[in-house]
Amino acid sequence: MAENKTTEELTEEEFLELVLDEQEKALAKERERRLNPVPNKPRRQKPVVLIVVWLMALTLIFNTFAVIFNIYSIPAIEFLKVSAKLSNQEDVQLYKKAVVTINTDSGKGTGFAVSEDGYIITNEHVIDNALTITVVFPDDTLYKAQIIESYEDFDLALLKIEATDIPYLKLADSSSFKQNEHVYFIGNPLAFSGIANEGEILGYTNAIGVTPDIIMMNAPVYRGNSGSPVINEAGEVIGVVFATGSRENYGKVGLFIPIENVHSQFNLLQQKSSTSKRGE
Repeated sequence: MAENKTTEELTEEEFLELVLDEQEKALAKERERRLNPVPNKPRRQKPVVLIVVWLMALTLIFNTFAVIFNIYSIPAIEFLKVSAKLSNQEDVQLYKKAVVTINTDSGKGTGFAVSEDGYIITNEHVIDNALTITVVFPDDTLYKAQIIESYEDFDLALLKIEATDIPYLKLADSSSFKQNEHVYFIGNPLAFSGIANEGEILGYTNAIGVTPDIIMMNAPVYRGNSGSPVINEAGEVIGVVFATGSRENYGKVGLFIPIENVHSQFNLLQQKSSTSKRGE
């Protein structure tokens, strides 16, 4: 999510990655010890002892994963289930074609095409200080991208790739919504790509370093979802995910930038969006 933009990021996935790395190091060390035994090592252990040792090790690994999944990763497992279900819908399949992975020399994020000739919207923090930017479509087509415009205060960036006839999404004229209105969003959270999910809009809020007000939704937003399009039931993008945070009375929420901010900053994009259509 937005580094140096907001201090309200999730850290559960970072904890999971750290534990998995440490487990892998421990297993590698054990393999190295078995392959290169210490000289004059006492006689080999009996098979029964080895079996007991391995059973204990497997039990420890299983318990570790069980604790991690129970405490930290149930939402992650759940969003994979939801994505699998939503991805069977024809409209969601169309939306996903226009959502891209944005790779830089410092990490990855999400973006989405908004014109057939290669304009891409993402967050400014996704491409901030990037030396190279690569856009990857779901069919694994790669493009080099250049930054056309970027605005730190709004956490928005407009990219351009050299392409024609690409799938793209229609931008709504406004982000007007009803309380608890259902929305979709598609992105590349954690180590996954092309994850479709859904949530309900809760209302307006604010965040440090981003102006003006932003919108919060009850939805599982994780690191890597930055730049995900928020799509209403009419199939129009009403906002751009940029972070997750905690809010009184709501707990963890997803935060997105209203589409009005996109229109106000990118005049060229505003003209193009009037003739755009849903990704197809």
